[in-house]
Amino acid sequence: MDFDLSSEQLDVQRLCREFADEEIAPHAQEWDAKAEFPLATVRKMGELGLLGLPFPEKYGGVGADTVSYALAVMEIGRADASVGITMAAHVSLGSQPFFQFGTEAQKQKYLAPLARGEKLWAFGLTEPQAGSDAGAITTTADLKDGRWTINGGKCFITNAGTAMTGGVTITAVTGRHTDGRTEISNIIVPQETSGYTQAPPYKKMGWRASDTRELTFIEAAVPEENLLGERGRGFKQFLDILDGGRISVGALSVGLAQACYDASLKYAKERHQFGQAIARFQAVQFQLVDMAVEIELARTAVLKAAWLKDHDRDFATAAAMSKLFSGEVSRRAANAAVQIHGGYGFMDEYPVSRYWRDCKINEIGEGTNEVQRMVIARQLDIR
Repeated sequence: MDFDLSSEQLDVQRLCREFADEEIAPHAQEWDAKAEFPLATVRKMGELGLLGLPFPEKYGGVGADTVSYALAVMEIGRADASVGITMAAHVSLGSQPFFQFGTEAQKQKYLAPLARGEKLWAFGLTEPQAGSDAGAITTTADLKDGRWTINGGKCFITNAGTAMTGGVTITAVTGRHTDGRTEISNIIVPQETSGYTQAPPYKKMGWRASDTRELTFIEAAVPEENLLGERGRGFKQFLDILDGGRISVGALSVGLAQACYDASLKYAKERHQFGQAIARFQAVQFQLVDMAVEIELARTAVLKAAWLKDHDRDFATAAAMSKLFSGEVSRRAANAAVQIHGGYGFMDEYPVSRYWRDCKINEIGEGTNEVQRMVIARQLDIR
């Protein structure tokens, strides 16, 4: 086994680390306080190619591998989880379905501008009554006279209402299979579609600088050609997309956990009690050591899942494991960071307050911890 990163992977990591330190971290607290989407910064990320890292150059991407993409999300997420999830959701959920299931015409029309960073794209799966039970969606798309007419709604959708959003791909009920099961398909809905509206952004506990909204479709009509992938295969398609998405959310969790450790180590060396830096106290040292150990293991798990994907191996179990573990690591790291900071950790002037608020969603989004355990149990054939 070779754990060394290639020169190309190191270049991506270095680029993202420098960009995060210079363009994101200095503004993250302000964006969070104002719940302000950092439009100019996201556009710069697009210009650098970060919004199209894993896609081929012929579609406007950089042609990097999944390991490079995971490293990039870690570095961006270390500076600000809100910007990290904006990137991750755009690439893994918004753009990836076009690459995996789109026709050549759809790739040229939709994927190319997304990979070039000219637009953002959203993926609409979750509904008020269909969260973990994703197959219970009720949004419908009826095909008549060469057009899909969509009715229903989606919730908790990322990147759906920014000034650079191009549209959303949604799952919708398009009929019934011969055995009576619901037929689910994926439909492309451009932002300007009549009858499609986006509610104002949610007021969130964390990820405040990311764009998250509820979507409504009332007789929203799009051409028949806006079917993405094979009709009736939408459920299988979004399960495949979620497998890859778990790698990016795992990477985001690692980045956030690393930020918790970095801030805690710095504070522990500067904060003095009883005549010495609190970093000299074993109780604090042990917390920092536990954080460092778990972060290293979580990072390795995420990069292994990414490596498996790059080598066309079965990566679903590794992705679910890495997402589950790294999400819990980020929560433990954030909790320890606040504890090490003491009363100051409870104040918004210190970044660990934001980290603590940002970490919880890592155990919910892209499949809750409970769903991850269900997925892993099934993959391990535990009956």
